[in-house]
Amino acid sequence: MSPSEAPSDERPEEPSTPCQAPSRAHLSVTCPVAATMDLLNGKWTLHILRELMHGKKRFNELSRAIGAVSSRTLCCRLRALEDQGILVREVKNTIPPWVEYELTEKGRALNHVIDSVVAWATRYMTHEVAACQEHHAPAD
Repeated sequence: MSPSEAPSDERPEEPSTPCQAPSRAHLSVTCPVAATMDLLNGKWTLHILRELMHGKKRFNELSRAIGAVSSRTLCCRLRALEDQGILVREVKNTIPPWVEYELTEKGRALNHVIDSVVAWATRYMTHEVAACQEHHAPAD
């Protein structure tokens, strides 16, 4: 076999065609999912939502319940969720003053999304869920 006949590691060139823009139907599914995932993927967001599903909490109550989150990070996430209309922040004019956080209707509606994720994971990701539960189980 001559060098010109040797097999090439290079792929043949693909015909150049312009990229097609996504259809409206595709975008009507993709964009809401992407927007929701952007919201839920925020650091500590699911932990914050989980804690507030049980009702109002003060900043330090949230901080203790969540665990390893820094005060600065928690404050930033709470402000971002407030800006998105997921929760409300109420400053109590007491001495000393304190702040309470509570989910809005929009925030409480995420409970159905989270419950659906839990149901799906419980059914289809049994090994991963078991490993996570074992990793986070309290020590005796």
